[in-house]
Amino acid sequence: MLKVELHTHTADDPEDFVPHTVERLVDRVAELGYDAIAITLHNRQLDVEPYRDYARSRHIVLIPGVERSIVGCHTLLINFPAAAAEAVHTFDDLATLRTESDGLVIAPHPYFPVPSCLRQELDRHPDLFDAVELHALYSRRIDFNRRALAWARAHGKPLVGNGDIHRLGQLGTTWSLVDAEPDPAAICAAIKAGRVDVRTAPISFPRMLYLLATVMPSGILHTLGVGRTG
Repeated sequence: MLKVELHTHTADDPEDFVPHTVERLVDRVAELGYDAIAITLHNRQLDVEPYRDYARSRHIVLIPGVERSIVGCHTLLINFPAAAAEAVHTFDDLATLRTESDGLVIAPHPYFPVPSCLRQELDRHPDLFDAVELHALYSRRIDFNRRALAWARAHGKPLVGNGDIHRLGQLGTTWSLVDAEPDPAAICAAIKAGRVDVRTAPISFPRMLYLLATVMPSGILHTLGVGRTG
């Protein structure tokens, strides 16, 4: 079984401030016993080839990916050709990509209360998604994963545990265990086949608020009633 994280960002991200480099991310996941990670910058697929030897030296499999905005909604496209993934703008484009390339499509944080989350688009296009993300940012008090879990069960989709890593401190509370060989295509195929199990634990409510304030849009804090005046 491979310990896998499929939703990470690095300092190469064109849209979000992320302080760590690819090498530092690889070092940290190696320290925590991961076997494979996907790097999923916003709307740009990082060329991971220059980093493969370094990752291999740390016994980490690098998987290419992108967190693509499709009609304003975030979708994880894992192990697709870069040019084809970056050319996806609509759900029709996504359907075409799936017929032409054999990657993995994940619904990330689909019911978080921010405009970029899929929500109703997941209902409109269930056949376009191979898996649903259980996001690490939740506590016993606040958990935006509940609807995602119910949706995945209702539609027979596997769950993957992801951290949506913008800061290295987010690692280590939620991940996937995948029954596959240490190869990007094999990992994606195993997840599609349901050979994946999620390991997860809630974080404390203060820690959740801190991370939300650090890595998520400010509007989510207003949804939680934090920072409101009047």
